[in-house]
This record gives sequence, C-alpha cells and structure tokens, in this order.
Amino acid sequence: MAYEIKRFPYDGTIDADGHVLEPGDLWENYLEERYKDRALRICVDDDGLEYLEINGKPSKRTSKGSLGIMGAMGEENLRPSAERRYADSMPFGACDPTDRLALMDQENLVCSLLYPTIGLLWEVEETDPEISLAYARAYNRWIADFCRHSGGRLVPIAMLTLLDPEGSAAELERAVKDGCRGGWVNPFNHTKKIHGHSDHDVLFQKCVELDVPLAIHPTFHPHATAAGIFDVPPAGAAAGANIWLRSIVQQALISFFALGTLDRFPTLRLGVLEAGSGWIGAMLDRLDAYARSLNIAGEKPSASDYFRRQCFISGDPDETAAPYIIEHVGPDNFMWATDYPHPDHPHTWVDDLTVYAERLTPATRAKVLGDNVKRIYKLDFESARGAATGT
Repeated sequence: MAYEIKRFPYDGTIDADGHVLEPGDLWENYLEERYKDRALRICVDDDGLEYLEINGKPSKRTSKGSLGIMGAMGEENLRPSAERRYADSMPFGACDPTDRLALMDQENLVCSLLYPTIGLLWEVEETDPEISLAYARAYNRWIADFCRHSGGRLVPIAMLTLLDPEGSAAELERAVKDGCRGGWVNPFNHTKKIHGHSDHDVLFQKCVELDVPLAIHPTFHPHATAAGIFDVPPAGAAAGANIWLRSIVQQALISFFALGTLDRFPTLRLGVLEAGSGWIGAMLDRLDAYARSLNIAGEKPSASDYFRRQCFISGDPDETAAPYIIEHVGPDNFMWATDYPHPDHPHTWVDDLTVYAERLTPATRAKVLGDNVKRIYKLDFESARGAATGT
C-alpha cells in the first residue's frame, strides 16, 4: 500500500534510530565459511509460509509468515499468509541504500543511523556465544557495505552480544575501523548478568578507547523476563513484549547507576533507544529521591547528574509528554527516531514530529532534531560527503 511521503520543515534533522530490512541471504553470504551451514536464513514450510531458521532450527518466537509484515508500514491486513513474502514486501528504501538516500532527500533528513530487523529477532532464542558473535560479525560487515558510499549520511551501528564481552570488544574495534560509529546490545542477557555488571567492563573500556557510544536497543526478549512474578499473557509474545519492553530497558539502564559502571567509565556514552523518552524524568526523580532518603549517595553524583553527563535517550515523534520533560532533564540528552520501516510505528512521522518540534524552544529544537546525535556520535557527514563525491 503506497503512502504519501511528506517533507519535514526543519533542516539539519537526523534520524537517531532508523532500520533496514536485511536481505534474506545476508548470513549465507557474509558469515565466515566455517559457519555457513549454521546461517540465519528464511525458509518456507509445506504450507508456503516463510519462517526464520536459527542455527539449523525453526524459530519459535518469530511466527511463521510474520516476516512478510516487517515492512507493512500501516497496511490494514497484517495477517501472515503464504502470499506475503519478506523479499516482496519491502517499502521504498528499506533494503537499497540509493533508494534510502532518495527517501531521505524527499523527507529532508540529512542523516540516518541504521539498525537491523532480522537482527532484532534471533538472539532471544540463541544462547551459543560463538555463533551469536558470528551472526553479529556477518551483519556488521553487511551494514558497513550498505552504508559505505552514502557520503556519511547512512551510519552503520555495530551489533554486539553480551554473551561474549571480550569477543564483542574485539568485534567493535574491527567494525569501527570498517566504518561503524557505535555499538548496540539487546536489553537482556542469557547469562543473567545485568548490563552494568563488571564482567562486561572489557566492552565498556573498548567503547571508551574507541570514543564511540554504546546503546541498548529493544529486541524480542525472553518470556522469562517476568518469570516467578507473572505468567506469559495468553496473547503470547506480542502482549509480553508490550508489557515488559519498557521495564526491561529501564532495568538495564539503572544497573549502570547502581553498580558504579558510570563511575568506572566516566567518559562512556550510553544510550537507550526505542522505548519512549517521556518516562526518563520520573525515573530519574525517583532514583534521586531514593538515594537522598536513604543517604546512600554520599559525594557521588545523582542519577540525574550521571544521566546528563553520560547518557542519551531516543524517543518517538508521536510522544506528547516528552517535549515537556526535555528541559527538566537536559536538552543535550534527547534524540528522536523514525523506526522506519517497522510496522509498529506510523509512517506519518513528519506530522507528529512537526507538532513535537514546535513545542520546543529554537535552541532545544536544534539539539533534539539533530545536533545531539551529531555531537554524541561524532558525525561529520559534510566532510564525508565531500570526500565521497570528490569535492
């Protein structure tokens, strides 16, 4: 279903969290030879429904036929069917860099940071550190190639895994040399070690050495997130994701305050993506009040101070409370994102973000729409674009 492409009225705008729809044969082509027989791949069952195969086994969490709706972009019929195939349902710019730049030109986006789609689905089911890191390496090689000739306007962000912090640190170094401008991890960990745990310090240290940010990006996450507290809702994975998405991201973020991670790495830049942003003010207020009431803060900065010093958060254009939170928390710490082309966010982001932006002062608006991303990720797309075109 076609939709109207609108032009955003403010120049210099950067999408802090766009997505691509990876080609179905990415891992078969980009994995090291010794892993190719274990590649992520899209298969078809006897009923003609596509399904995701992970390390030789059919996915249990990505339902059969659902890959074909990953780029539905607001279509009314989102029911899986044999007729709706993943490769045939990609919207404009989802899997072609030239088309993506053309779309950005029409929408007046100067730059877009890119994250995966299939890459968000598999780690919930895969606990083998070796193949997990191999899958991440393959994706990172591909996304670097995807963005390579965009003049810096398409920005690859490296996928990493907390299953192997040492391996992820080495992969981040390789990926940054290949063009990636930061890394991301999912909001859970099969080892049950929370994100800010010192066992992950080797990865945080590498981020500091390379001077690149690390972000927490939502993915499918285990039903066991709430094990012992609640049962999985009858509606299954989708309902569970809606219920637990924000809480699991918040827990990961809080661990960096509570476990002293930001003290150990005072120059680490840490981000939270795609879980909204309006909640951050209330959460920081509560953390600060708790520390004061128990007199446990001592001479350390407050959670709000840590956040302003080292953290950032990306929200959605259709948030209505977030514009009123930004000045209180700190205008240097907020970004926005299209989430294009995923079906859980509307394609009408231009209208929503225009309303959002008009609620901000001009100085704050410039920071939130683009300047913060440019500063935190150290983007220099003007120079990169000139080098790419020979100007």
